[in-house]
Order: sequence, then C-alpha cells, then structure tokens
Amino acid sequence: MAKSSYLILGGCGFIGRNLVQYLLDNDLASRIRVADKLQPKLAYLNPSHDAAFSNPIVEFVSSNLLNKDSQEKVFQSEEPFDFVINCAGETRYGLTDAIYNDGIFNLTVPCAKLAAKYNAKRFIEISSGCMASNSKMPHKETDSTDPWTPIANFKLKAEKTLTTIPNLKFTILRPAVVYGVGDKTGITPRLVIAAIYRFLGETMKVLWDKDLTVNTIHVYDLCRAICFVAQNDQAVGQVYNVVDEGCTTQGIINDIVSKIFNIKISYIDNIITSMFKDKLDLDAIAEDINDKHSSPWAHLCEKNNISSTPLSSFLHKEELDNKHLYLDGTKLAQLGFTLTHPKITKEHVVEIVKDYSKRNLFPSGILSE
Repeated sequence: MAKSSYLILGGCGFIGRNLVQYLLDNDLASRIRVADKLQPKLAYLNPSHDAAFSNPIVEFVSSNLLNKDSQEKVFQSEEPFDFVINCAGETRYGLTDAIYNDGIFNLTVPCAKLAAKYNAKRFIEISSGCMASNSKMPHKETDSTDPWTPIANFKLKAEKTLTTIPNLKFTILRPAVVYGVGDKTGITPRLVIAAIYRFLGETMKVLWDKDLTVNTIHVYDLCRAICFVAQNDQAVGQVYNVVDEGCTTQGIINDIVSKIFNIKISYIDNIITSMFKDKLDLDAIAEDINDKHSSPWAHLCEKNNISSTPLSSFLHKEELDNKHLYLDGTKLAQLGFTLTHPKITKEHVVEIVKDYSKRNLFPSGILSE
C-alpha cells in the first residue's frame, strides 16, 4: 500500500491506539492525526502504544468531537487527510437515549459531513455487529436489522444518514466482539470475573448455555480490514461485517478462560432460563452479580497493590442478554480480505492478561500456566 495521511477520530481508544501502531509498524502512513478528548497520558497506553503516539509523524489533537468548532479544527490541515477513520463514539452501557444520540449520532454525522467537505478519499465508520440476533443463520449485511443494544441502534441510525450526505465516500465496518491487547469491554470483563472466582475458589456460573454465539475478531485483523477497505475503491458505499472464522461461542471463550485461570465454569440450566426469559429481570440479575463481584475485585486489587486500573467487574444488563452475535463475513472475504487470526486462542487471551499484569493493572500471578 502507498503511504497515506490518516485522521483517526477517537484514536486513544482500544481500536484507535492499535490502528496507530498498525499503520506505523507497516509503514503505511505519511502522517497521522489522532483526535480525542482523552489525553494519551491518561489513556493507560502500554509501552508499545505509548511509543507509537510519540512517533514524529503522529500528531495528537485534544478535541471534544461533540463541539462544532472543535470538529472543524480537527479537520483543518494544509493538506486534506486521505482517510478519516471514525473510532469515536459512546461505548458505555446503561446510559439514556439522549446521551447515545449525542455521543454516537451527533458525533458521527457532522464529522462525516466535514470529511466530505474536505474531500477525504474515504470516511470509514466503525459501527456495530449487534444489528440482529439469530442462532440459526449468520447475519449478512443485506439482512433486515433489529439492533438489540442502544449503541447498535444509534450506530444504525448514523449508518443510514451517511448514505444521504452529498459527496461522501464512505465504508461501514460492523465488527464482531473485538479483542486483543488493550481490550476493556470485549472479552476482558470475563477475564476480570474469572480472576475473582479464582480468588474466591468458587465455580463461575454463567447465564444461558455454552452454545450462545459470541463471534469475535482480533483487533489486529480489524485494523487490517480498515486499511484494506480504505484502499479499495470497490468498498465505497458498502457495509462489511468483520468477523473471524472461529464461529466463536460462549462455550469456546469460557473453555479458554477456564484453562488459563484454572477454574470451573458451569451454566445455569438453559431450559429454565429459556422458559422464563420473558420474565427474567436482567436489571435485578445484574445488580445481584455486581454486588457479589465488587468487593472481591476490590480486595484482589488491594492484595496486588493495584491502586488504579481501567478494568472493572461491573456488568450491565445488555452484557447478560440471551442474544446471539452471529455474523457472516463472506462479503469482505470475497473482496479479497484474509485473516491473520482466524479464531480466538488461549495464547491470544493470555496476551491480554499479561499486558495488563505487567503494568500492574490486573492481578499478577493469577494465571494457571
């Protein structure tokens, strides 16, 4: 690929920081501007990511992307940016629709309009794979949508609006659960909770059954997909699922977690939960779970002299729902994209834990290996 200039919105986040490093490691960028309201020094960057942000061709701009003047400032440059990658947007659960509308829709659309105004070659929108839940058939990009999280709902609203913006050359990516070094919200909450049950010496009980589909994609492959579609003219105006070939389920992830933390994991009888799923109060269940986990996590961190960490044992009801994330990645594969991490492995998960442990952000010495 020829070297290009990149504007990465929300570039201090999990995907953004890995994208910066990927561009540098593969000598793909002539310059990179990272726009984020979060300062790099406060973002818990690991040494590799910190070094990437210190590279001379990387420029950080402190910016509240909900502010019109700040948005304009981010895009202004002597030379327009070739590619604008939108990794920004509200990712926390449990907020109001008004906050999601501001933090996703009202952030994405004005930035997309500015990308068109400044003649960006492509605006890449990192959307959500949670657009429909089906345990029988993987969801294709052209299938009907019924988002089951508020984040996905407002991502879809933004997706639809992108198609109406004059002169905007866009591509939309809908990733599965993204994992890898720096992950906080993908599979890492399971790792935190597994550490708690290792500490307690108890069996970790999981809602629903092992066949619940939880498709995954390694962040390295997502970064590769971003660059791949950015450079491919056939991807203009298209939507692509980004998912690995492992057909990952809750059982596959939990088997890995069980091995690396040396804990037992059991499933609450799916027959019972299926019979009463319409009556289950997920808010109450989440509250009970969080009550059980919060104190042990605090004790575990204290025992390991962890004074501050971005990792939490807190779960929201959206993370407990009986919804299948089952995606069809054929369309992107047919475009010529290949995977370097075709399925999630124990080694990939251990890498996440070790990265946090080395920085005293996750209890050390807790892995079984």
